[in-house]
Amino acid sequence: MKLENIFSIYQAMEESGIILSFKGDVTSDLLTSVLQIMENKLESIQEEPKVKKKVYHVLVECLQNLYHHMDEIPSHINGKERSAIFMIGKTDEGYSILTGNYILNENVLGLKKRMDDINALTKEELKEYYKEVLANGEISMKGGGGLGIIDIARKSGEKLAYEFLPIANNISFFILNIKIINKSS
Repeated sequence: MKLENIFSIYQAMEESGIILSFKGDVTSDLLTSVLQIMENKLESIQEEPKVKKKVYHVLVECLQNLYHHMDEIPSHINGKERSAIFMIGKTDEGYSILTGNYILNENVLGLKKRMDDINALTKEELKEYYKEVLANGEISMKGGGGLGIIDIARKSGEKLAYEFLPIANNISFFILNIKIINKSS
């Protein structure tokens, strides 16, 4: 990478309000470190307790989704079998938590349907759906109950913005952008 590109990346992150960014394998040690860093950052900017709690909770769920549900891909795609990106940004409106990871195309339609179904629900319907999934003990292919993405939608109070970018014949890149709007602004 050319050294002058570093400043361009810095400027783009600054303009986007990015306060934390990571690219690589998401490990349990990384989760612990990132959550501690974000807790300290939210404390240092003296964020309102209610907003801080929302951001932290949504971040936990997003990072756990990356950790538990990231598909392994052939290393010839990007040099690694497990790789993801996440960024946390702050603007005058609130926070944005962006995640990106590779996903096998065979899993795209199921995830897209789940996200669209969640986005179609009202706040009250989402609460009931969460209780229903919890009570029925539904288990996903990766062992989770699928509660994380429902909880993200509930806690953020916003629709799930996402995109699937085709990368290769059997692989796409899944991008999720969660907004946490500061209601007082």
